[in-house]
Amino acid sequence: MKKILIVDDDPNIRDYLVSLLEDNGYATCTANDVRDGLKIAKAEQPDLITLDLEMPGEWGPRFYRQISQDKDLKNVPVIVISGLSGNDYAISKAVATLSKPFDREELLSLIKENIL
Repeated sequence: MKKILIVDDDPNIRDYLVSLLEDNGYATCTANDVRDGLKIAKAEQPDLITLDLEMPGEWGPRFYRQISQDKDLKNVPVIVISGLSGNDYAISKAVATLSKPFDREELLSLIKENIL
C-alpha cells in the first residue's frame, strides 16, 4: 500500500485528506508543521507528500528545501495544496500545485500519476 504524508496546519484539511486518501486505498501519516513533517518523513519514508505552504513557525518551501537535500527523501513527489494566491511559483519543482478549495478528483488523479 502506498503511503502519503500530509503536511498541513489546518486540522479540517488534514482530516479531510486522511479520509479521502484512505477511502481510495492509500495509507496516510500527518504532520501539522514543518518540524514534525521532517521527522515523520524520515521515519515513514512516504511515497508522496501533500504540502501546505503557509504554516506557523516555518513554511512549506523551507520544508521542501530540507527534504530535497535528504538522500532518502529528495525523489519523493510533492503536491502543494495552498490557500495562498500566486502559489504556483513557491516550489517550482513540485509535481503540482492546487489551490484551496481543491477538486478531490483532480487531487486523486495527480496522486495516481505521480506515485511510483
